[in-house]
Amino acid sequence: MLLVVVVLLVAVVFVAQDRWRRGAFFIGGATLLAAALRLCLPTARVGLLAVRSRPFDIGAYTVLGGAIIVLAATISSLGVG
Repeated sequence: MLLVVVVLLVAVVFVAQDRWRRGAFFIGGATLLAAALRLCLPTARVGLLAVRSRPFDIGAYTVLGGAIIVLAATISSLGVG
């Protein structure tokens, strides 16, 4: 959980510096990292990443992280510094 939070803090720093696209990529990456950790770690060690069953969590994190990355990649950045 701590590793995911660190990546999310990096994303917040990018968003605060008006680099919202890069921050969105990091948020999507943190969500995909959460899916990978949920897949690899035993249930006793996964902590707050465990919300429902393992298959549901992995699927939900993967779909959400992928959607965030696709949205960040497809939105035009024209006019953004």
